[in-house]
Amino acid sequence: MENQPSNPVFSIKNILIGLLILLAIVMGLLYVLNKSKFNTLMAEKEQQRMVFQSELDSLITEHERVKQEYGSLTLVLTEKDSVIQANAIEIKKLLDTQWEFYRVQKKLDQLRKISQGYLKQMDSLFTVNRELKEENIKVRADFEREKIITRDLQKDKQELVEKVELAAVLRAYGIDANGISLSGGRGRETATDRARRTDKIKMCFTLAENAVIQPGIRDIYLRVARPDNRILAKGLGDEYSFIYRGEILQYTSKETVNYQNESIQVCSQWIHRNVKDLMQQGLYVVTIFADDQEIGQTFFELK
Repeated sequence: MENQPSNPVFSIKNILIGLLILLAIVMGLLYVLNKSKFNTLMAEKEQQRMVFQSELDSLITEHERVKQEYGSLTLVLTEKDSVIQANAIEIKKLLDTQWEFYRVQKKLDQLRKISQGYLKQMDSLFTVNRELKEENIKVRADFEREKIITRDLQKDKQELVEKVELAAVLRAYGIDANGISLSGGRGRETATDRARRTDKIKMCFTLAENAVIQPGIRDIYLRVARPDNRILAKGLGDEYSFIYRGEILQYTSKETVNYQNESIQVCSQWIHRNVKDLMQQGLYVVTIFADDQEIGQTFFELK
């Protein structure tokens, strides 16, 4: 059999099919390679996003810790805190939507610098506040010390004033009081301790020498209390009374002396004029007053 000639159309068709198959294979390979590369890139981007997110979370966590640690001092830097919070929100939006890593990295660097500046300012405020507290404690300690010194000085001054006031008081010593009988005749006075024989009571004492007292005329009041505590007095009128520390007291006898800072002997007496009223038996108390002060006391007994 004689060979038939080949068909050119059929050959071109086969060649085109072969080329298409080859192209398809190449395109498939390119797709697989690009998809693998894309997946790798996406994985790298996600990993980078997570790194940025972790860094952002760390910065915010550290910032919140600083705020808690410094407490009320953070109120001074409220404006800077607002800036930090605003930057953190902006970075979070970039991470959640755009993935513009260059901008994210730049924002994170900026946020880190702001946070570091915030921490330095807080440290400075803390140091100043601590120094102010220490200074305040020192000032208060000095003030308390001065108060104690002043109080001690005032106490010493008051004690000195009291001592001066105490020293500037008349004092009576050598006080002697007893019953006197006039039954011996010719006005002769005889000391007695018998109540029924007592015609008067005689009292003598010495005003002590005192250089710090203002010299001048002094009224000396003597009060004699009977055993029943009634005061022996010439009468109950105002002319037989005196004022002692705001209280009106009856006196038994009164003597006026010219005191010139030297010791002076003073005697006084009370006469028993009511012969029908016998003197009581018992203890009689004699108290001496001058310059609104009680300056001496003694007692005697009648039987």
